[in-house]
Amino acid sequence: MKTSLCTISFRHQLVSFGDLVRLASRLQFDGIELWGTHAQQLYENERVTAWDHLQRLHASGMGISMVSDYLDISPQADRQAVLDKCQRLISLARWFGTPRVRTFAGQLGSRDVPAEERPLYAENLHRLCELCGEQGVYLLLEMHPGTLTDTVESALDLLRMVNHPALKINLDFLHVWEGGTDPVEGLKKLEPWVMHYHMKNITDRSHLGVFAPHNVYAPSGSRTGMVPLREGVVDYRPILEAIRETDHYASLEWFGPDPARVLAEEMQWLREELPVMAGV
Repeated sequence: MKTSLCTISFRHQLVSFGDLVRLASRLQFDGIELWGTHAQQLYENERVTAWDHLQRLHASGMGISMVSDYLDISPQADRQAVLDKCQRLISLARWFGTPRVRTFAGQLGSRDVPAEERPLYAENLHRLCELCGEQGVYLLLEMHPGTLTDTVESALDLLRMVNHPALKINLDFLHVWEGGTDPVEGLKKLEPWVMHYHMKNITDRSHLGVFAPHNVYAPSGSRTGMVPLREGVVDYRPILEAIRETDHYASLEWFGPDPARVLAEEMQWLREELPVMAGV
């Protein structure tokens, strides 16, 4: 596996892309996952300097692991507007040199979507996959509560319904566990579609609500329960053992305070305390 730093960890700090490239290199990450908002800002307003930093990133042996954003696949969505946004994300991904764009599978959990509407979600996804596939980009659905990929079973159903080679999975191990499946078992079931990992942890199931978008993106939102990988309720040692030989990026998705310090400690833990990561 390869490790990546998420720019979203620094969403409430004034940290330049160049500083993040230098931080990722110093901490020995293999890449950087770009939040779509950051990618758009860099491309539209800082293109020349962003390109220079990209060259430094590549010269350091790193890459951009993924551009992460959100595309509305609900039956109520404005299809042309969503296709236009998808095209912008594809163009951004190609400019930054990554073949992966992340989205969510709607904004309703699998129990809240009527059975007769699921084919409509799948049809919209298939249309986006056609657009991505034509341009050599994969569309990754994130395992996440409040979406059609809130459980492994629902994700498998959706993947098979869409049935397109450009559709893949960003496997968030905590959310797989939240959905009621052992993370390693979930990985085994979804492995043919998995192309990227998210890794984060929590002290207790009662605190999982801190990762809800309305809370986690708010500067004043609660961060109660967010802890480094080694301290949480999900045991990452068997997960790392299962993914150690893969070539996928694993993003350390830290949403709490002091991200530079925490990420440095996470990387040290991965390198020094886990034998499976001795080669990082």
